[in-house]
Amino acid sequence: MSAYAVIIEGRGSSFSAYVPDLPGCVAAGSSVEEVDGLIRDAIKLHVESLKAHGEPVPPPSTAAVRMIEVA
Repeated sequence: MSAYAVIIEGRGSSFSAYVPDLPGCVAAGSSVEEVDGLIRDAIKLHVESLKAHGEPVPPPSTAAVRMIEVA
């Protein structure tokens, strides 16, 4: 099983997510929780589409370690 790093950006009621290792794999929603669920579905569908079209599935290479708070 592979694990891809996901970047979630936004504030208020507008959030977006993307997967650096899967160009074009994006999602948008009105909360972090919503966009988290949507990007999980998007990753699954994106990988399935690549496989169905005989295209290579990029391996995960981006490391997401932690959030660093700045005062």
